[in-house]
Amino acid sequence: MPADSDVFSFEQAPGHLIRRAHQISVAVFSEETAAFGVTPVQFAILSVLAQAPDIDQITLAQRVAFDQATIGSVVARLIGKGWLHREPAEQDRRRKLLRLTPEGLAALHGMTAHMPSVQTRIVDGLSLSERTQFMGLLAKLVAHHERETPA
Repeated sequence: MPADSDVFSFEQAPGHLIRRAHQISVAVFSEETAAFGVTPVQFAILSVLAQAPDIDQITLAQRVAFDQATIGSVVARLIGKGWLHREPAEQDRRRKLLRLTPEGLAALHGMTAHMPSVQTRIVDGLSLSERTQFMGLLAKLVAHHERETPA
C-alpha cells in the first residue's frame, strides 16, 4: 500500500480542475441557450462570422481554436439549420467561403442576449477582484501555451 504522499491527488490537479470548469461552463451555456440548440463552438463560429464574413473553414477553425478536420461537420450542421451559407470563392473555386444568413444573424443576436448571464454564472462564487484575477490568469495561461504550441 503506497504512503499518502505517494498517491497522486487528481482532484487538485490543474488539468482536472480545468476540465471540471469547462464542464461547468458548457452546462451553464447549454442551460441559458437551450432554446437555440447550439454548442459553445457553434456560438463561437457564428460570432466570428458576424465579425469576419466570407472566410474559409481553415481560417474559421483557427479563429475559434477548433480542429480543422472536424469543423466541417459543425459547419454542415449550421448550414442545415439555415444559419450559414457556403459558396466558392471567385478567385479559387475550391476554396469555400462562409457567411451568416439573416436567420443566422437573428439567432446569434438572440443567443448574445444571454451571454452576460452565462459569463456571470460561470464565475459565480468569485468576488469581483477574484474574477479579474482569474480572467487575467486564464488569459496568461492560454497565451503562454499558444506561444509554445500554436494551434
